[in-house]
Amino acid sequence: MRWLALPVLALGLAGPALAQGFTAEQRAEIVRILRDALRQDPAILREALQGLEEADQRDRAEARRAAIAQQGDALFRDAADPVKGNPRGDVTIVEFFDARCGYCKQMHPAMEALLRRDANVRVVLKDLPILGPASVVAARALLASHRQGRYPAFQDALMALRVEPTEAVLRQQAERIGLDWARLRRDMDDPALQRRIEANLRLAQALGIEGTPALVIGETLVPGAVDLPALERLVAEARGAARR
Repeated sequence: MRWLALPVLALGLAGPALAQGFTAEQRAEIVRILRDALRQDPAILREALQGLEEADQRDRAEARRAAIAQQGDALFRDAADPVKGNPRGDVTIVEFFDARCGYCKQMHPAMEALLRRDANVRVVLKDLPILGPASVVAARALLASHRQGRYPAFQDALMALRVEPTEAVLRQQAERIGLDWARLRRDMDDPALQRRIEANLRLAQALGIEGTPALVIGETLVPGAVDLPALERLVAEARGAARR
């Protein structure tokens, strides 16, 4: 009975379009068979729903891979993006983050540890300020620091903060790592920085990114924070795929 009921249930869950090929008598018989099967073995429903969920996950993963391939230049090869690690690394991680995001801060030490342990990883940083106006200000400050060649150090400073990045706090952290605050403050108002933030937002939307942090590693989109072992596994998988 299971072999019959599973495809019947899948047809029913697929929607009315497939049901249009049956007569009213045939549909009634299908419903009767399905009800009898579910009474005898309720696990059929669970297995059918699991199968549909797995198929949906496969479809979404394929759509993400296609989007990553389509956006490859913007993701991996934009010369204006800040970069950490080895600029010529054989594996690139693209990190979308918000400087005020608690989960981003939580993952930051793992990312730094990965770069210390693997000298052949390149990290592209994409500011994605989605947590309000203060996040936008912090992103502008970070992008302005890139013009002074201090983006990585400034990012480390902001990710270590446990207070809001007010202008006074930004100035304190900027001057602490040797940034020219007057120049940084002027550059923060450059409309080009806002256009860059908007480009990052559009790119995230094209990839289906719904929050921070989010990583693109090879052909894989990783939503949410991950720990060091997971990062190392994902890098190893991307490295292996590139060699095949």
